Amino acid sequence: MKKGLLSLVALLIPASILLAQTSLTHDQRMQWWRDARLGMFIHWGDYAQLAGNYKGQQVGRGGEWIMNRGKIPVLEYQQYAKQFNPVKYDADAWVKTAKDAGMKYIVITAKHHDGFAMFKSGASKWNIVDATPYGKDVLKPLAAACKKYGIKLGFYYSQAQDWNNPGGAAARKVASEGWPNPDSAKIDAYTLANTGHWDPLQTSATMSDYIDKVAVPQVKELLTNYGEVAVLWWDTPTNMTDEYAKKLQDALSLQPNIITNDRLKRPNFPGDYKTPEQKIPGQSELDGRDWETCMTMNGTWGYKSYDNKWKSTETLIRNLADIASKNGNYLLNVGPDASGQFPEGSLTALKGIGQWMKVNGASIYATQGSPLPALDWGRCTQKKKGNTTILYLHVFNWPANGQLHVPGVKGKVNSAKLLANGQKLTTTTAADEVVITVPATAPDGIDSVIEVAVSF
Repeated sequence: MKKGLLSLVALLIPASILLAQTSLTHDQRMQWWRDARLGMFIHWGDYAQLAGNYKGQQVGRGGEWIMNRGKIPVLEYQQYAKQFNPVKYDADAWVKTAKDAGMKYIVITAKHHDGFAMFKSGASKWNIVDATPYGKDVLKPLAAACKKYGIKLGFYYSQAQDWNNPGGAAARKVASEGWPNPDSAKIDAYTLANTGHWDPLQTSATMSDYIDKVAVPQVKELLTNYGEVAVLWWDTPTNMTDEYAKKLQDALSLQPNIITNDRLKRPNFPGDYKTPEQKIPGQSELDGRDWETCMTMNGTWGYKSYDNKWKSTETLIRNLADIASKNGNYLLNVGPDASGQFPEGSLTALKGIGQWMKVNGASIYATQGSPLPALDWGRCTQKKKGNTTILYLHVFNWPANGQLHVPGVKGKVNSAKLLANGQKLTTTTAADEVVITVPATAPDGIDSVIEVAVSF
């Protein structure tokens, strides 16, 4: 068929039919995400310029919430953007760091609650291109780098809260404890009277205006200008209504295969997966839905110069194994500084995770949760191949007596080996327990993985 005729046929076919041909089922859309298990969250915006400090004071839970916690007036806060010039930003280096750490997807704050867009937007001048000396869209090079390295790209978008664009919602958060603000009484009265707002400029439009003129247009920009978008990560549905949520959800048709979380508007817009924050659910809390734990590496999401309470590489790797053993994903956060660089503590942790994943990635990627009862020495993940199940035993506490007791194993054990070096291990079976004889020294002090093939 000639090109011209093909074009004519395409024009005659209804868009709904074309969309149906390219859309995937829910499970098909979710498959890459379920296989990935590990992703990078990036909280970055003009708030990095303040680094958790305002008027010489550390603002408790500052970071990306500093405008709200410090009750910074709109026009004053916007002045900080004039200093935001991340000249050391290197999208290629960021994505390569994520890939080297074993991460399969990235979710970046395209716009956080302060309303500052990290992309060129026609819906608001409050964006990195128009409001900063940097003057460049940081999402375009990030999208290009993700495509180069085979990393899925997702956008975090604060759909309800927006403390700069008029009409956006504001969660009612009191000023930080001990905050030396002489106008605190006036601000608190205004906050209470206006459901969270502290500056009259924030309420100079309605939330309906904000949804129609800022939020929906910006979501459409994000889903149009950056190629394939794998995830739309909503956050804090403050004052959201079903009507507002429907408008935002309708915009997702621009990316038919996109997946979303559960924070657009509860309970009527559940999204594709749940998002426990800063915690790993216990087995009894799981209900069969897909889920993803988002967590910081230190104590903050957005950059704070004084937060150096970094989680150990051991904690992060064991968290990952725990999450994968329960059929979850781990979205681990980095908060770049105002120059555009990852903090050293993040780089150290990511390098450690990457070294472990290069050896043990098979025990995480494309695995399913544990079929075994609770294990006092570690965790278990599995893969099913026909009549064979591959168990990956994540041993945190290596047995001093050389005998690893594995309860609940049903079927015939065909083989057992160390994943790190392929060393074969001997096994004995008694009732529903398998005992594996292991070397005196653990291959890995954090998490040694034993691969056991069981047939049924």
